[in-house]
Amino acid sequence: MRKLLLLTLLCATTYGSAQILNAESLRKVTDTSGFSGAASVNFALKRNVNDFITLGSDIHLQYKNKNHLALFKNDVNFQKIEGEKFENSLISHLRYNYRFHPGIAWEVYTQGQYNKINLIEFRGLVGTGPRFKLTNSEKYKFYLGTSAMYEYEEVTDGVTPIQRSFRGSSYVSFSFYPSEHVSIISTTYYQPLFRDVSDYRISSQSSLLVGLFTNFSVALSHTFVYDAFPAVGIPNSQYEFTTGVAYTFD
Repeated sequence: MRKLLLLTLLCATTYGSAQILNAESLRKVTDTSGFSGAASVNFALKRNVNDFITLGSDIHLQYKNKNHLALFKNDVNFQKIEGEKFENSLISHLRYNYRFHPGIAWEVYTQGQYNKINLIEFRGLVGTGPRFKLTNSEKYKFYLGTSAMYEYEEVTDGVTPIQRSFRGSSYVSFSFYPSEHVSIISTTYYQPLFRDVSDYRISSQSSLLVGLFTNFSVALSHTFVYDAFPAVGIPNSQYEFTTGVAYTFD
């Protein structure tokens, strides 16, 4: 059951609107090699520019072989705005992780994203950097990661030109496991533009996961995002509350 709960995939519905993918939610801690993964459905009541309801689903696959780890995620959301209008978002993420030291791994990742609510026609990025494990306890874990990434972005606000830029991406993650059936995970990201550090994004996500029965779990998640320079007409800060149910497999 511990392996089941360590997967925080139910937070995935926040990625479409929050714009920053929480890589910690992609990781399923397991000592065995081979494939594992999950599929989930979810419901969210959110507010940014408008009040709206979201229905979503996501698929997560993971392959581990000794010190090698590959992760793939595909997340789709359908949103009904103020009871009238439907919008949608999509995000796909692929990540490779090589652990060359018990406390250090090197990561390479790529991501593609579309989000009509936030006027993102397309955002694509590739990045790489180290990840550090700061604790060895089974009850709680601290991780620190930092990377450099290249980002290409097109928005549909009619003003902002195509963006081609290099950003940093650093995060700190804390996980706490008070019992076999309960997990609490919190991750905060900071992503500044290298050429202008006043252009940055911050994302903070906290989740509570509770095991229901074999292979099924439920999670409550809260996400807050701040973007110093979003598309014209989009607010700097956004938040989201999410709940969902997932089925996982090994």
